[in-house]
Amino acid sequence: MKNTFQLKAAMLFAFAMLFTTVTFAQKKAVESPRDSVSTKIGASTVSINYGSPAVKGRKIYGELVPFDKVWRTGANEATVFTTTNDILVEGKKLAAGTYSFFAIPTATTWTIIFNKTAKQWGAYKYDAAQDALRVTVKPVAAKPTEHLVYNINKKGFTLTWDKLTVPVAVK
Repeated sequence: MKNTFQLKAAMLFAFAMLFTTVTFAQKKAVESPRDSVSTKIGASTVSINYGSPAVKGRKIYGELVPFDKVWRTGANEATVFTTTNDILVEGKKLAAGTYSFFAIPTATTWTIIFNKTAKQWGAYKYDAAQDALRVTVKPVAAKPTEHLVYNINKKGFTLTWDKLTVPVAVK
């Protein structure tokens, strides 16, 4: 009788521990979740896949995202830009393909970069020799946006985060 009670107690304890372990092993929310947008611009399908960081009370441009340095235009893995056909970006040809998308922000203009090395972590191994295209655009003031977001429309795409929108014309 005593052995049966001990066996039942041990099985109950093991079940409780298994349940507790499974409950506490649930994944923590990702701080900068991946997101993507895709739409047709002319004959091409344009897609952008990016990590979406949050402001979280930080000063973004000029501090978290330093001026005059290459930035991955998102969080974690470099942002990936894909076009199924050749397009014109700010009037310059970009061949169909998949690219890493970077920027060099300043207080007044941004250099937008499409790099041939599509899959890379951040901008740590960024190589300017692999740039397929660079164009210059002007950011515009925007209402505060907590999470970085890209939007695509028939005129091009925008990167919006904190108090800036960066429009990029595409045809």
